[in-house]
Amino acid sequence: AEVLAESGGGSVESGESLRLSCLVSGYTYSRYCMGWFRQAPGKEREGVAFIDSDGSTSYADSVKGRFIISQDNATNTAYLQMTSLNPEDTAMYYCATRAGDCYLAASWYNIWGQGTQVTVSS
Repeated sequence: AEVLAESGGGSVESGESLRLSCLVSGYTYSRYCMGWFRQAPGKEREGVAFIDSDGSTSYADSVKGRFIISQDNATNTAYLQMTSLNPEDTAMYYCATRAGDCYLAASWYNIWGQGTQVTVSS
């Protein structure tokens, strides 16, 4: 079975950076999309960044220019490099994946990690 495991969350101050990791195991799709999502208390889960099996990336407007998604196929790990963090970025961050193309909505993704908390103080 496919398993995703996030790590790298923590508490930082405004302007600082964090890198999240998502280790993928048991995943065998040749064409896939890997996405990072976040959910703040009382808010819906939102897509933040996506990368597909061809390496094409896309980002939510709120993180463009600050976050970078990448993947290392040799280690089966996806990353989310987050810079210039601000308190609005505070949320539980999840990685998720699906076979096929990337879509923005979380409902398209059927395999999820357990999440890692990111807290940004002003």
